Amino acid sequence: MAWADRLRHSAALGLAAGVALVLALSAWLQGSADADIAAQQKQRQAVLLANAVSASLAGVPEDGVNARLRTWTDGLPALQSVQVVAGRQLLGSTRAEDQAPRALQREEKPLFDLAGALRAAGETNTGEGVVRKKTLQIEDKPGQPVTVTVPYVADGQFAGIVQARVLPAAAAHRSAGGSLALGAGLVALAFAIGVFLKVDTSRRFDIGRGIAVAVLLALALAVQQQRLGAMGQVLADSDAAMARVQAEAAAVYVRTGAPPVTATTSAWDTDTYSRPLGLLSADGRVLPHAAAAKATRTVFLERSLWAANVLGLLLLLYFVQGWAGRTARALRTHADAYAYIAPAMIGMLVLVFFPFFYGIGLAFTDTTLFNESLPFRERWIGLDNFVRILGDFDIVTTGTDGSTVNYQNFYWTLMMTVIWTVTNVTVGVSFGFILALALNTDGLKGKWLYRILLILPWAIPNYITALVWRGMFHPQFGVINQALQMFGIAPVAWFDSVVSSFVTGLVTNGWLSFPFMMVVILGALQSIPKDMYEAAEVEGATRWQQLRRITLPLLRPTLVPAVVLSVVWTFNMFNIIFLVSGGEPGGANEILVTKAYKLAFEQYQYAYAAAYSTVIFIILLVYGYFQTRMTRATESY
Repeated sequence: MAWADRLRHSAALGLAAGVALVLALSAWLQGSADADIAAQQKQRQAVLLANAVSASLAGVPEDGVNARLRTWTDGLPALQSVQVVAGRQLLGSTRAEDQAPRALQREEKPLFDLAGALRAAGETNTGEGVVRKKTLQIEDKPGQPVTVTVPYVADGQFAGIVQARVLPAAAAHRSAGGSLALGAGLVALAFAIGVFLKVDTSRRFDIGRGIAVAVLLALALAVQQQRLGAMGQVLADSDAAMARVQAEAAAVYVRTGAPPVTATTSAWDTDTYSRPLGLLSADGRVLPHAAAAKATRTVFLERSLWAANVLGLLLLLYFVQGWAGRTARALRTHADAYAYIAPAMIGMLVLVFFPFFYGIGLAFTDTTLFNESLPFRERWIGLDNFVRILGDFDIVTTGTDGSTVNYQNFYWTLMMTVIWTVTNVTVGVSFGFILALALNTDGLKGKWLYRILLILPWAIPNYITALVWRGMFHPQFGVINQALQMFGIAPVAWFDSVVSSFVTGLVTNGWLSFPFMMVVILGALQSIPKDMYEAAEVEGATRWQQLRRITLPLLRPTLVPAVVLSVVWTFNMFNIIFLVSGGEPGGANEILVTKAYKLAFEQYQYAYAAAYSTVIFIILLVYGYFQTRMTRATESY
């Protein structure tokens, strides 16, 4: 019993659990990094070779395509096969069963469709002046060659596709970082050390706790250094392998008799949008930019390992402070209650918390349409997005044509969001309060009908209401301008100026918001005892005094939470701005949430939009905290 009591008060379990967690997380992080590097190397190699083959075919007559393709497959064993499709013709192929050139067969229709898709992507990018469509296709299935399809260009025009099947090269050096036996030995060592440590949880500073923390950190730092060294070796091997592929491809390219390459940077090592990565030279050397990319990966892994160390340390403290024991006792005592809430908590974790924290993590990357397929660690940029958002004070610019307002600036959008929220909440509360007072009048005939009619704007889906109001504000056919013309007033171009465009959203949202406030306030008014007003009348109080001294104070417990909720709703009122004014003119009437949407789904800046959304969340969190603290909205009266 004494031994069990000693073990319970020692740091043995905490040390063993902390070291095991650090080892497991670091192994997972390193293994994930190795797998990503190997997959990226395999796909880069295939893309490089496919682009090189396509480049060598420029200017080659149709009857010479097969000979040039054979030069490639003879010189590079990694090229399992190559096919060239132009229109409905299979111009060339290194597969014996194809017997090219010939017309495409019915079962080869996917090749024809793929050529059309890549052509459309290229034309879209050229026509819009923005690269947003992928012009390469990569098909990478486990255990099979990587299939890469790239454009085939003849006489400077898109003529078809080149599809290459590339056998994966030998995987880069794997950094397992120690065997399972070594990990088990470290955990056993930590447990043995912890057995002889006594921790006094009643003291803030205890030597046993300090030794346990020191042991854990020493083992964790040793593992971290080993992982980082292995990661550096993997990256160096990958860069060297890609440099060899580039050099071999350049040598075969020369043997084909194709025009010499004049660029210093490899034009074949590209992303899926045909943009050169700039990591290799044309003759097969690793460029300095590759070293910078390698450093970025290493830094991310180092920070991730530090996070793993911190988690291990927290787990150690969880045991040595006695929290683990208290948790175990609570689980045993209230097992039924935890079993009941477990499904709800799992659902919240999957449907709410995971998307929320994923969005927060996305804000610390540079994720766009072009690099979304890259590993997370290669997209990590820290606080750069927040610095761009909050550090840009260029609201008004002065030039030769005078001063202009930058409507895309964050602080302009924040100002418009605040104005939008304040005015809309004021309108909604004011009209809702007035109508609630009217409906609360004793002896009002047809009260039930008025309640039904006034609740209709809130009952109709708001996007339908928004579209109806947009049509009413139409400059030419809208009923509002037609009514103005009936009275001899010139029609208004509602969406051409900042103020008039803002008014369209204010009117629409005011129409939608007053019924909610009316219902809330009316319910609160009906709960006020009538005898308080009768006593006030006996004392000679005027209606204004009754409003100030009785109605408003008794409405406060109901009105303040409703106003707080209305502020949050209005701050994020996406539908009205997006569907009515569209933020016109020139984005001047955007609010933060519509701006974040357009950044994500029109400009494809996913990480920047996530940072915008994070800022919105922080603003509302701070507002909600101070508002409820100052108004005591969640406290009983």
